[in-house]
Parts: sequence; structure tokens; C-alpha cells
Amino acid sequence: MKLRKMTIAGVALAAALTMSACSNGDESPERTTPTQTTTVAAPTMAPPTPADLNANLAKVFDESIPLDQKVALVQGAAADPELINQVVAAAMQNNATIEVLDVTPTGPDTVTAGVNLIINGQVNPATVDFVAEDGEWKMSQQYACQLVQLAELTSPACPAA
Repeated sequence: MKLRKMTIAGVALAAALTMSACSNGDESPERTTPTQTTTVAAPTMAPPTPADLNANLAKVFDESIPLDQKVALVQGAAADPELINQVVAAAMQNNATIEVLDVTPTGPDTVTAGVNLIINGQVNPATVDFVAEDGEWKMSQQYACQLVQLAELTSPACPAA
């Protein structure tokens, strides 16, 4: 399996809208700028710690853990549950592990984790996005699909890019 450095970068875009109204010309022009209110949803779960995410990843990559428990820890995995076991098998063949080093909240229910992806003893720094869903911090579907591509697998859970 060819080793590639994986990096997931989150991008946030913001737009400001300004509206003005014109007078009828009888009086001096008036300019109105509406107040823009942004509502940010409160987090539904406290951000996880590196230890929390490492524990979840250990479950995903543990062959003794039942598949239904693993599916609950990977976003979108219900679309192709058996894929998790295929990725785990590929990881074992390549002596691959992942270790979460730090966690940065990126939204109300999202975090980005700095990780070391270790394949055959070679350390590759990367980032992994996690989302809070159904009371669990799950590996994002986007990152899970990158692992699928790295393992040279295909799945209906990972639309072709």
C-alpha cells in the first residue's frame, strides 16, 4: 500500500450583507443598515479529550469489538457496516495505528484532532475531524472515506470523488 500523508483542513466562510434604502428625493437621503444577528447553536456534547477519542479509535480497530459498536463510532458507517472490518484488516496488514494528540473544537458539534498516523513504524502527522452524533463522538465520514481510499477499497458509504 502506497503511503500518503493525509491532511484534513477545515475551512470557514463568512459573508456580510449590507442593505441601504433610498429616500424619495424630497428629503436628504437616509441610509439604513440592518442589524445582523448570528445565532450559534450550543454544543450538544462537551468536546472530547484526546483520551476519549483514542478510546473510541481503539474500539473501532479492535477485532474483538462487535461490529454494531464500531458502526456507532464512524459517521455514515451504517451505509456499509462491513467496510469497517475491511479497513481494520488493511490497517493490521500494514501495521497501522492512529494516536490522537490534541483536540480543537471547530464548531458546536465538531472537533479536529491532531494525530499521528503510524504505518509500518513511520509516523505521519495528520488531522482527523470528529462529529458529535447520537451521543457519541464519531470519526467524520470524510476522514473515514480517506482511510478507505488509502486502503484501496471502495464503498457505497464513500461516494467517488
